Amino acid sequence: MAQRSAQLDFDIRDKADGPTASSPHRHEYFQIQINLGPETCHHLGAVVRPLPPRALAFVLPQRLHWIPQPPQGHFVLINFSQDFLLPHLHCDPLDLEDIALGEALELAPFRFQEHLDFVLSDDAAFAALMQLLTRMRTLAAQREWGVELQLRGCLLQLIGLVCSRYQQPLQQLGSSQVQRLGRRDALGRVQKYIRAHLAEPGLNLKAAAAAAFLSPNYLTHLLRKETGLSFTDLVLERRMRLACTQLLQGDKAISHIAWACGFADEAYFSRCFRKSQGMSPTQFRKSRHSEPP
Repeated sequence: MAQRSAQLDFDIRDKADGPTASSPHRHEYFQIQINLGPETCHHLGAVVRPLPPRALAFVLPQRLHWIPQPPQGHFVLINFSQDFLLPHLHCDPLDLEDIALGEALELAPFRFQEHLDFVLSDDAAFAALMQLLTRMRTLAAQREWGVELQLRGCLLQLIGLVCSRYQQPLQQLGSSQVQRLGRRDALGRVQKYIRAHLAEPGLNLKAAAAAAFLSPNYLTHLLRKETGLSFTDLVLERRMRLACTQLLQGDKAISHIAWACGFADEAYFSRCFRKSQGMSPTQFRKSRHSEPP
């Protein structure tokens, strides 16, 4: 938040304090955006959800997102660090989706934002929200001793208000495997992109992450968690698998196979293949062709 606020733990602002980001982005802190009108939408990864007036958008750290603001848009933006919201919880921000809700109920609306629209259409609930926002603006301007605790209390009341209003769907999502399925879908998009661009020497993490609507940092973390491999290792594994298939299905030149597997340099391809298979491409082809039927 250093570029957005003098305070590194908590910041609350509105349109008068400056515009929101104008393209998909990510940041290391939590964010809550309250839309006060008119209607817009919330891009969160590959998902786009409506964001009508009186709706709240919850964003976890490092998640690719964007909320387009119309010229007449009015909003309140709250940014805060993980330590500010969850001082008892010590984990990588990219692992927050795996924390049991019983351990940190505060995470519920952030974790299931892709599946729910949090709209406080009830006048009493919306009035309570606005009172909390006013109180937070006042406290944030003071920053006297003890104010941090009061700010955290207001923030927890805001999150608690949403959790109370959406108790049933949040509990249902919490007991389901919906986030696991979401990660599986994201990996599927990455795998599809790799297959389509495997022959391109320029295949890289940034492009694959963009194709899957993920940040490069999050994709790296997700791949290591789900496959145990880095992006580079995953691509190399796929290229070596393709090379083996190509070597066994005909008599194409090694240089042609190297090119088809995304290697601009035949010598580098041969070194990678030898390291992967324990023999050169030519030896691999001869050894497989010489095996008895």
